[in-house]
Amino acid sequence: MPAYGAVLAAAAFLVTRGSLTDDAYITLAYAKNLAVHGEWGIIPGSPANSATSPLNVLLLGALTLVTRVVGGPHPVVALGVLTVGCGAALGWAWQRLGRRLALPPAAGVLGVALVLLNPFVLSAVGLEVLLIPAVLLVLTVVALEGRVRWFGVVAGLAVLTRLDLVVFVVVIALSAPAIRRRLLPAAGFAVLTAAPWFLVSWIVFGSFVPDTLAIKQTQAGLFAPWSYSTGPMMYYLGWPVTVFVSFVPALLGVVALAGWAAARFAVRWPLFPALGPVAALAGGGVLYYLAYSFIGVGPFHWYYVAPVTAASAFAVAAFGTWYAQARERAELRTGPPVLALGLTGVLLLGAAAVDGAQGLPWPSPVVFGNWASAEDYARVGTELGARLNGASVASPGEIGTLAYFCECAILDEFSDRGEAVKLVEKRIATANPLMSLALRVNYHWLDTSVAPRKPDFRMQYASGPATGPGDWQVRSAAKGVGHFVFTREP
Repeated sequence: MPAYGAVLAAAAFLVTRGSLTDDAYITLAYAKNLAVHGEWGIIPGSPANSATSPLNVLLLGALTLVTRVVGGPHPVVALGVLTVGCGAALGWAWQRLGRRLALPPAAGVLGVALVLLNPFVLSAVGLEVLLIPAVLLVLTVVALEGRVRWFGVVAGLAVLTRLDLVVFVVVIALSAPAIRRRLLPAAGFAVLTAAPWFLVSWIVFGSFVPDTLAIKQTQAGLFAPWSYSTGPMMYYLGWPVTVFVSFVPALLGVVALAGWAAARFAVRWPLFPALGPVAALAGGGVLYYLAYSFIGVGPFHWYYVAPVTAASAFAVAAFGTWYAQARERAELRTGPPVLALGLTGVLLLGAAAVDGAQGLPWPSPVVFGNWASAEDYARVGTELGARLNGASVASPGEIGTLAYFCECAILDEFSDRGEAVKLVEKRIATANPLMSLALRVNYHWLDTSVAPRKPDFRMQYASGPATGPGDWQVRSAAKGVGHFVFTREP
């Protein structure tokens, strides 16, 4: 099963590697800067704290450093290696789940593929979208097996992947009797794993939580009138089939969770299947969705990966366990669980069809909203670096791919800490009392005296063909033809 996951992940990477989103290139720019200059930031010489997933950047940075042995840094190659590793981890976790719960082999095949063929997941490759399901499923496995120390270590890795995954860590820990009885040792290993980074982040960068939380909260209005809670409907209006095949497995998981809870607490079975931690994985997904709806972030499509993949995993595990129980208990029939697994398989085939219909390899992600394709952004970024010749430029609003290929001082709230400080102060001033208190604690050590850097030039995006000799014309599957205007700042 690990080999199956690795091969499928490698195929997914080859399909998506030329169409990475702008936010994915923010992560890759961080990794390259870390590997080449030993700095934490998008651009050289400008420390920042806008990397949402420290673990993703650290792993990519380490792998990029290894690629320098055979020449220059190759963060995209590093991404391919990490993608394959995540696929193998998913396969390993499903193999362990299958043995523990006596699942049919089809369950593992479906479980791995529901992540690696999900169009929403693949549309954000380069971000932590594969690391999230991998670390959460491994966390579930070690909880199910009662491995306290390993649970603590993996829990620490989970919050390093994204701090908000602490929701899953808590729920899964409380669901496993072996972990629940030894919470202090488990918590101790989690702290030993994660605390060094968070202490460095809090003291050196002035924040436990990456600045992206405040940045994305201030950007929530970009999607008005849509919010995180209503985001799936927004995406459904634009990509109905994609949303259907991506989200319905998760809805099946929520239904299965309700059915499991009813059976678990209403029916007295002497040998009830030990699905607690797996059910907690889905329950964590539900709580995660509610928490994100509460904190007021926009419906960025990669924010749905954690709850969707968690609930989908439970759907497969629950249906597989149902089938295993039906084979052993005369009072149960095998037809309904076979039908449920078959329906999940049909949805998976639909996801594969959506992926294939995009073209192989992808010219752009299925779910996409950037102003330019990755190829056009690479061209503009390379030419921009030569044109600037050491000067600085204000970002047009999408910075990742330009910064990666430009290797220049391109400035906005993601790369310039002074700009981020302004947004943080604005967010604290406008937040509700509870959120404001949390943000003040988080930014206790933030150096608010850092002023924004003044750019020498400015880039701006406009729709339609280029109109000036110094403009760059680009095209996006989402926005059509557009262009970037390059002007000197007064």
